[in-house]
Amino acid sequence: MAKSSTGMEENVAALLSYVLGWVTGIIFFLLEKESKFVKFHAMQSIITFGALTVLSIIFFWLPVLVWVIDVIFIVLWILLMIKAYQGAKFKLPVIGDLAEKWSA
Repeated sequence: MAKSSTGMEENVAALLSYVLGWVTGIIFFLLEKESKFVKFHAMQSIITFGALTVLSIIFFWLPVLVWVIDVIFIVLWILLMIKAYQGAKFKLPVIGDLAEKWSA
């Protein structure tokens, strides 16, 4: 992997864009100037975890549904961090296409 404009290896910067969900996604999306790989993962983090956060807020009164959303959050969080560290441009259905389009 090449270095990103953040000074880190691209796979490390991409992994870190998922660490705190949409928050680190925004940080890395704004900081990264060159790497399309890092910008893609940052945007995918923003969309994925932003949407899951909004859904949790909307359905806060249905604990079972919030629990399901939380499980999905954790599974995706781990999967996406692993794939980013491996250097894979792992695209989630629909969200991955949006992230690719909006990060260009």
